[in-house]
Amino acid sequence: MTVVGCGTVVPEPDRACSSYYVEHGSTRALLDCGAGAVQAMARLGISWSRLSHLFLTHFHSDHVGALPGLFFALRHGVHPPRTADPLEVWGPPGTRALFRGLAAALGDFLLDPGFPLTIRELAPGAEVIAGDLVVRSRDVPHTPESIALRIESASGGSALAYTGDTGPDETLADFFRGVDLLVGECSLPDDLVGDNHLSPSSLARLAHRSGARRLIATHIYPQFRQHTDVAGLISAAGYTGPVALAKEGLTVDLMPAAGS
Repeated sequence: MTVVGCGTVVPEPDRACSSYYVEHGSTRALLDCGAGAVQAMARLGISWSRLSHLFLTHFHSDHVGALPGLFFALRHGVHPPRTADPLEVWGPPGTRALFRGLAAALGDFLLDPGFPLTIRELAPGAEVIAGDLVVRSRDVPHTPESIALRIESASGGSALAYTGDTGPDETLADFFRGVDLLVGECSLPDDLVGDNHLSPSSLARLAHRSGARRLIATHIYPQFRQHTDVAGLISAAGYTGPVALAKEGLTVDLMPAAGS
């Protein structure tokens, strides 16, 4: 898993908005596609033109803002043109309507990029096989359509959890139970966060109760991150595993679980 973008709606010169690249076997998946994600993939040497799957958690622009640029590049910026390799898009209910709206405003390339494209909706509670991955979803308290994702190898082994954007939810820990890596949002400090985002204490509680082996805190607003030891606050709030702050290019190799 490579962090492509970990920023928020606040523009920053050193980070794109939310986007994470997962590669396993022949599957090359992008989790969210926030503004600046395509340029960030190019900087990181990620083969954006060979993506096989795209998963969306919700429709805020810092999670889907790069979709038009990605599809325009896939249609006109690949030489020789991509004509055969299919792309599967998975998102919460409303994803098809999102693409129809983007196509109506910007052009048919969003629905007809020149290669096989399927757009499928991932209802909360669903489990799907996506190439070499098993992906499960559940609803979270952020926007009406927001979902979190749990991703595992189709052949068994390690598990990755991604909160997307979410407020506190006492049942989310069960969904993430025993994951090897939790990529969790940590937008604002405890005394400023609302009920639709996580803070150090609520993320620490989620990570601790889920038993996540490692934690990457992401989607941290710059005015918070630049003046506070966010990782230290998470540890002080009760999570005892390793904590890292997301940054562009951070890569984690998820090894198979013991005995698998």
